[in-house]
Amino acid sequence: MSAILETSELPAVFDGVKLAAVAAVLYVIVRCLNLKSPTAPPELIYQDSALARFLLKSCPLLTKEYIPPLIWGKSGHIQTALYGKMGRVRSPHPYGLRKYLSMPDGATATFDLFEPRSEHCIGEDVTMVICPGIANHSEKQYIRTFVDYAQKNGYRCAVLNHLGALPNIELTSPRMFTYGCTWEFGAMVNYIKKTYPQTQLVVVGFSLGGNIVCKYLGESQANQERVLCCVSVCQGYSALRAQETFMQWDHCRRFYNFLMADNMKKIILSHR
Repeated sequence: MSAILETSELPAVFDGVKLAAVAAVLYVIVRCLNLKSPTAPPELIYQDSALARFLLKSCPLLTKEYIPPLIWGKSGHIQTALYGKMGRVRSPHPYGLRKYLSMPDGATATFDLFEPRSEHCIGEDVTMVICPGIANHSEKQYIRTFVDYAQKNGYRCAVLNHLGALPNIELTSPRMFTYGCTWEFGAMVNYIKKTYPQTQLVVVGFSLGGNIVCKYLGESQANQERVLCCVSVCQGYSALRAQETFMQWDHCRRFYNFLMADNMKKIILSHR
């Protein structure tokens, strides 16, 4: 054994192992940071209309190539983590009034109402009716940041709290929010229309909320009355196909599936 250990070939083997380890680490870094992904302007799919032309003229960034920050900017994982931890250290805390609405089945819907803090640029009364993402509510940092910016630009904001999502609001019926239920959002919109008969509406939905608001507007033509436009942010168009994607290990997708499922389990168990 001692003769084998004294051979001169062992350090070379170790050097080979180190080199392979370094190469493996570099590969993982390049893969995780998505460094080989080319940058390109976004693909825009739209119907030619006055509104579309106005948006393209007002938002030139829509047609420009996105140049991400160096090293970490191409990784959606790192961008998500950094924004979640660093980008919201100084999140604003807009003040709003919580409204309670009784639903026909005994459920209690809630939403928060935020008044504008300045005059609208065209002097109109415009209310943003906002539906957050899955298991979210008006107290989430990204909603607070969005509402604060909208208030400063003269918009009233009404933010739906998904049924069962707020930890301090108990359920009054044996159900919570689902992927396609528009009842609570519709009740909030009807309240705004009755309370502010002169206001126009901008409908905004984030992720799951994008599905709900688009479904709500398509359920009845009456739901589209006084609606100037609808903005759907990061909407998943097919829950079934998205679930197939989240079950894949590529790009750590299954890890996100675990995180979302664990969050849903906590909400359900908190109401048991």
